[in-house]
Amino acid sequence: MTLTAAIAQFAPTEDKAANLDVMVGLIRDAAERGAELVVLPEYSVFTVPSMDDRFVETAEPLNGPSVTRLVDAATESKVTVIAGVNESAADGRIHNTLVGIQDGTIAAVYRKVHLYDAFGYKESDRVIAADPSTPELLQLNGFTIGMQTCYDLRFPETSRTLVDAGADVIALPAEWVPGPLKEYHWNTLLRARAIENTVYVLAADQIAPAGSGNSVILDPMGIPLAALGEAQGIGIARLERERLAAVRAVNPALTLRRYRVTPGA
Repeated sequence: MTLTAAIAQFAPTEDKAANLDVMVGLIRDAAERGAELVVLPEYSVFTVPSMDDRFVETAEPLNGPSVTRLVDAATESKVTVIAGVNESAADGRIHNTLVGIQDGTIAAVYRKVHLYDAFGYKESDRVIAADPSTPELLQLNGFTIGMQTCYDLRFPETSRTLVDAGADVIALPAEWVPGPLKEYHWNTLLRARAIENTVYVLAADQIAPAGSGNSVILDPMGIPLAALGEAQGIGIARLERERLAAVRAVNPALTLRRYRVTPGA
């Protein structure tokens, strides 16, 4: 069994309508190139380089117009879509949320657990950290897809929790903020998560000014199957269950390990 997956990167702005136009275009382009799954960046619907109250003011519920338009676009193009949105919350803050859109509905939701309170940024001022919980997974072409967001990448137990729940593909939308050594950290950590978990990793980052680009699809040995640089674009690769099985046979790290991850505070 195979799955043709796409990563798409661009530079979201504070113009939600324009961002959605770009997203719909990327979804259509990827579908026309054979993609069955399209992964878009974190905060795709709205971004400004430094987090402020505009993230809260522009937030919507998941049944709001922005996600509804993405559902329509995914349905029209007959693809599964994963994208990051600023979701309104009850206490005047937001959730940093991923939606997994499939078959005309929101089939899975992930709310960011590890907030980016690092490198001079303070996401928790306006974002509620989700409690660790049983992952919501997507099923597509015999593959099980888990989701996590950006800064979660620095916490290997996040990926391992997805794998323990059955994921063999990790979709990772990001707004990986540029800075000294940040691209090095991004590329190193993505490969580590693929190799240590023997999974495919689909990492879709924003590009400048808010992101670092370098979106990539990695196979379970950490080999890049599709890679993007600093410009807007789409990368497409075919995921193969035969490759997944072969890697896990030669590197049975998941069956040999003697520690388990228990979600908690």
